[in-house]
Amino acid sequence: MIGHWYKQAVVYCVDVDSFQDSDDDGVGDLRGLISRLDHITRLGATCLWLNPIHPSPMRDGGYDVTDFYNVHPRLGTLGDFADLLRACADRGIRVIIDLVVNHTSDRHPWFRSAVADPGSPYRDWYVWSADEPTDRRQGIVFPGEQDETWTWQEEAGAWYYHRFYDCEPDLDIANPKVREEIKRIVGFWAQLGVAGFRVDAAPFVIELTRPDVPDPEEDWAFLTELREHLSWIRGDAVLLAEANVPPDRLVDFFADAGGSDDRMHLLFDFPLNGRLLLALATGESAPVTELIRNSPQLPGPAQWATFLRLHDEADLSRLEPAQRKAVFAAFAPDESMQLYGRGIRRRMAPMLGGDQQRLRLAYALMLSLRGTPVIRYGEEIGMGEDLRLPGRESIRTPMQWSQHPGAGFSGAPRRGHSPELIRTGPYSYHSVNVTEQRRNPDSLLSFLERAIRMLRECPEVGRGSCRVIDADLPASVLAHRADSPTGAVLFVHNLSDQQVTLDLGRLDGTGPDFGEVFGDRRYQEPEPELSGLELGGYGFRWIRLSRTAA
Repeated sequence: MIGHWYKQAVVYCVDVDSFQDSDDDGVGDLRGLISRLDHITRLGATCLWLNPIHPSPMRDGGYDVTDFYNVHPRLGTLGDFADLLRACADRGIRVIIDLVVNHTSDRHPWFRSAVADPGSPYRDWYVWSADEPTDRRQGIVFPGEQDETWTWQEEAGAWYYHRFYDCEPDLDIANPKVREEIKRIVGFWAQLGVAGFRVDAAPFVIELTRPDVPDPEEDWAFLTELREHLSWIRGDAVLLAEANVPPDRLVDFFADAGGSDDRMHLLFDFPLNGRLLLALATGESAPVTELIRNSPQLPGPAQWATFLRLHDEADLSRLEPAQRKAVFAAFAPDESMQLYGRGIRRRMAPMLGGDQQRLRLAYALMLSLRGTPVIRYGEEIGMGEDLRLPGRESIRTPMQWSQHPGAGFSGAPRRGHSPELIRTGPYSYHSVNVTEQRRNPDSLLSFLERAIRMLRECPEVGRGSCRVIDADLPASVLAHRADSPTGAVLFVHNLSDQQVTLDLGRLDGTGPDFGEVFGDRRYQEPEPELSGLELGGYGFRWIRLSRTAA
């Protein structure tokens, strides 16, 4: 893939129904999104990731799909989607969409046909068992909301498998016809012009599930098939996998055992995200430095996707129990803020108590670490959550554009929005909105725009290596560097509220272009020897060590 564009991208994640309503029906839509593309452009994002847009009964936020070849009518039409692609292309923005093919809705015509007739051609598109499986209550993803993974279907006279909710029967990936259909879905949207797909629940997509087999085999070859098929249709398209798996399995999603880079292009860095939250909670850099030092080496074209918050809960399942407890204590002390015993259903700003300096530090650190940054809509202005809403819906409230009624999101009647706006408290749209922050050069939005512009001038982050600096540093300080043929950049971040002074010595690769390029405030210009380097409480400094013409 020429240029590996995704390594230099900044991804902006959007729920279309929560972003901008164009027809005042209380629901965001594609035409509304088009009208707000200039905001995304000004922020500096170069890739737009859309959460599910397909027709759905919306029993699971759109992840229960009834038609993979269309757009949900409440969001618009395929023509509106084509207009969105064209408008994004005019602004240099690529578009990726969710690929949700582990399962369908139980209202999908395929499943309805499979249920109604044992001789249906779609019967073996799903996973069935004539007898009650012994592993019926194993592998539950949503504890407290889901109590089984096999459900009896009276009309079909059999048990069907569902890794997620019972309204989402799993497709049988072992069936060649299912595999061909998934590739057809990918081809359809790629031909329309999407630049790739976020593969939902990637580890479950390749499970060869059978009754009474709690640890099924995995068909890794299908990931290779999928990539080859997509690349044949559009050579620069990418696959971004959601795979929250143990560290020793991560590289398998990029390459096969023979070392061929023939699977996913990008992988969400869930291990790093958990460690970032732990470091922010404890004020100590060790969780992040340990992970960077012990991370597996990725194949050349592969890339991490880094983030602070996504559309689901902040998942802490890969942390040790004591570590998870520490993060809960700092960021989700009330059980209403927690989800499934493993996650936090809050946005970043309230997790950090609205502390603007800590928020800037958190985003500066995330942007400077290895990989491609992903930013969830609303995080750029420090939006809050509505804990009165169930589960993950707490962080899926409408975008807050202005102080006007409806927050500039919609002109629908007060309670006509779906979901409901945040109207009261410190994170209401009266206090937190794009318009006010656009006018304020010291706002979080203004800061992130500057930070992303500076990231553009540091291509070493996306394309280079990431190494921790070995030096005698305070426990709160993380110092790392990024090196590539274009040069080298040093990053120092202070996770505590106490000012510190660092002595790093003269680092390898220091050249005539040495100088500070970004920081939380103006510091005395550093010397190449990097002695007496001051760093304020929750402060950070990005220092270019060298630049080449490569």
